[in-house]
Amino acid sequence: MPKLNEHRRPPSPLKAVIFDWAGTLLDYGSRAPVLAVVSVFRSFDVPVTIDEARGPMGMAKRDHLRTMLEMPRIGAAWQQVHGAPHDEQAIDRLYARFLETQMSFLADHATLIPGALEAVADCRRRGMKVGSTTGYTRELMEVIVPAAKRQGLEVDAMYCASDFAAGRPAPWMSFENARVLGVYPMSAIVKVDDTTVGVEEGLNAGMWSVGLAKSGNMVGLSESELAALDPAEQAAKLASARERMTACGAHFVIDSVAELPAVLDVIAGLLAKGQTP
Repeated sequence: MPKLNEHRRPPSPLKAVIFDWAGTLLDYGSRAPVLAVVSVFRSFDVPVTIDEARGPMGMAKRDHLRTMLEMPRIGAAWQQVHGAPHDEQAIDRLYARFLETQMSFLADHATLIPGALEAVADCRRRGMKVGSTTGYTRELMEVIVPAAKRQGLEVDAMYCASDFAAGRPAPWMSFENARVLGVYPMSAIVKVDDTTVGVEEGLNAGMWSVGLAKSGNMVGLSESELAALDPAEQAAKLASARERMTACGAHFVIDSVAELPAVLDVIAGLLAKGQTP
């Protein structure tokens, strides 16, 4: 009977963090993508709800639109309005209009989330590289990245779902970040995301995965919209968001990126004891 080698590699310190963008570093509530999706479907005379638009959030945008069309209610509505079930040509038309529409929303939804600059600075003080992944395309990020830079935020690497054949929850964007940043093992990297498929991307890559419950897609409200809610409704939305993030497997669930430094302290301690994700 083969015997398991009990020898363990020496513990590795934290080496990198890979952030999502909308709802994680900027655009509190991840408003730009959902507003664009709702607007696009409305333009094809197939109204969708905010909740329907948020369901596949974090996926590559073409996959996002396809997933929505495969929802029974939306698929039936499309067929009723357009006289035939959706096909690849329909998805092509939706996606082309989405890219045009999304561009118009980006500039107004690129404000950094409170604590983002400080969290990135904390990572750099620890000697960590800073990577990023996004469901946006390169063309859309050509608006986002300069807007972030004007506010003082820069990353060392950035990869889009459109750069690969498969987007989240596949781990390819995170693997490419690690390769370009020159960091390994994957257990020495932390993934931070506000969507369940983004957390799953981190898990599938073998990284520590931190889910954000309040600032992004899980609650889906701007700071002012959230503040305007009755305290009981706020608490209920946050509790639901935290439950969903926990259920998808996030190692840690926090409200926003501002709380990341405390999580990094905990992960550093776990790594020092030889624990891996």
